[in-house]
Amino acid sequence: MDYLVVGLGNIGPEYARTRHNMGFMVLDAWAQASNALFKTDRYGDVAEVSFKGRWFVLLKPSTYMNLSGNAVRYWMQKLHLPLENLIVISDDINLPFGSIRMRGGGSSGGHNGLEDIAAKLESEAWTRIRLGVGNEFSPGSQIDYVLGDLSPEELEQIPSLSARVAQGIRDYSTIGLQRAMSALNVRPKVQKEAEKPQNAEKSGSDVPEV
Repeated sequence: MDYLVVGLGNIGPEYARTRHNMGFMVLDAWAQASNALFKTDRYGDVAEVSFKGRWFVLLKPSTYMNLSGNAVRYWMQKLHLPLENLIVISDDINLPFGSIRMRGGGSSGGHNGLEDIAAKLESEAWTRIRLGVGNEFSPGSQIDYVLGDLSPEELEQIPSLSARVAQGIRDYSTIGLQRAMSALNVRPKVQKEAEKPQNAEKSGSDVPEV
């Protein structure tokens, strides 16, 4: 069984580390951890990973954010997939950084990429995973914020976020949406500095259309 996993973002090195490219970053980290390589194909870069007889086609659209639906519609038709086999990963300013939310449908929440996908597919009945980027911006500066770079500390967390997302998608394909959501939609506890063991160190222990 195949699944199309779409990470949303804007192409070009100037957008590579921006908050709006969280979808790209997570797929890049997943592919790297799986020793999979992206290849340029129609409407985007594509890689494939497998798990227990299931194949996940990872897609990074090359259409820019506002036209993401063109790429998604093409690949859904090419792979002959039903809507329940589509998972879209996007950034979300309504969630703090580090938070992940999986849902089996719903509105775009004002996200242009999600809006275009819903319009092109004429449906919102597909799974989406939202990655929190926070909303520390003043009124009127939302675009500058989402097209601003993540901090070095935030970038360091991308591999662990990607691992959580990948596991959530694998769970979705094997045990279903509800159980996958229950496991994924929990923000991991952050250990405070004062709570860390004193010997912890010794133990080894990316403006086009948006």
